Amino acid sequence: MNTIFLLMVQFGGRAVIPLEEVRREYFPHLEPDNLTRKLTSEEIALPVVRADRSKKTARGVHLQDLAEYIDAQRAAAVKERNQLCGLDEGRAHG
Repeated sequence: MNTIFLLMVQFGGRAVIPLEEVRREYFPHLEPDNLTRKLTSEEIALPVVRADRSKKTARGVHLQDLAEYIDAQRAAAVKERNQLCGLDEGRAHG
């Protein structure tokens, strides 16, 4: 299944998703300020896009970046599961 196409459906085909919507869907456990801090410090490796350089400009996440982030999180979870279960890469598919 292709993550980017699923996200296109979820977010109505928009290229850039407002940061608040990304927070609400994928990081509801974080307050807006905490998410911003984690993004800025790269604790959460997800680039934030601005329409221009103004600090008042709405911030968002590009759909491709969000898809890649989700896919990377999944790959890490599958790898961890495989290690915990003693599975090798050739035998275990997520």
